[in-house]
Amino acid sequence: MTVMQEAVATATTIKFAIPKGRMFEGVRRLLADGGLDISATERGYRPSISLPDFGVKLLKPRAIVEMLAAGSRDVGFAGADWVRETAADVVEIVDTGLDRVRLVAAAPAALLEGGRLPDRPLVVASEYERIAQAWIEQRGLDAILLRSYGATEVLPPEDADCIIDNTATGATLAANGLVIIDELMTSSTRFYASRSAMSDPAKRAQIERVGLIVRSVLEARQRVMIEINVPADRLDAVVGVLPCMREPTVSALRSQSGFAVKAAVRREELAEVVPLVKQLGGTDIVVIRPEQIVP
Repeated sequence: MTVMQEAVATATTIKFAIPKGRMFEGVRRLLADGGLDISATERGYRPSISLPDFGVKLLKPRAIVEMLAAGSRDVGFAGADWVRETAADVVEIVDTGLDRVRLVAAAPAALLEGGRLPDRPLVVASEYERIAQAWIEQRGLDAILLRSYGATEVLPPEDADCIIDNTATGATLAANGLVIIDELMTSSTRFYASRSAMSDPAKRAQIERVGLIVRSVLEARQRVMIEINVPADRLDAVVGVLPCMREPTVSALRSQSGFAVKAAVRREELAEVVPLVKQLGGTDIVVIRPEQIVP
């Protein structure tokens, strides 16, 4: 490859950021279910991906958001909490719903007066400086902000009166004697792109291609494919109760004695649908888990 060819290849490579840490495995499985395999070594930060023209780097979620806003990365996965914290101007492509957490204010139960913070000078600790400062001002608190660098829940009561942190179940907060006094936002892992990348037609097409794959996997996780054999005189009754995406697929059986019906049904409806179609005359019912569904 000549120097000129290398320059062109570098210019057209999509700079893809994958979150390291607890979010990595969920993102890896999501992409793998769409046929995009990520190969990473234990200590490496530049995994390979089975997608031409994509260069991947593992980064902390906050760094991903900041780099997307700066345009030094084209696309990546990160939490919505860090987009809000950094006020990053990025384009949300898909909300994966993974790693769903709440950003909450919490304090020791013994500190509260009628479920509220006491009316005195307070120390509020958080990794989310911008969000925490806005919350302090909104609540009209006489408080100073203490920047934390992880393990924020261990700071009260000796080093802080109140914290603002993310939680999935609240169990860690409760284990440290903290109770939730306010909920500021909900967050999840989302697929974001930079404004500059989305303004480039070639990059936008590649990014939207990955977005389509991600959406198809998420849709497939919500549905199962149900296949049923139905006598001709029961077809309308069975089709009438199938909650499919648009219309079920109906084809004649070889013997012409009835029809084979296929429909993509939401998983939570399956327990109700299967007994009902059986009652209405459906037979040979097969349930299949699809890998991807593209509406």
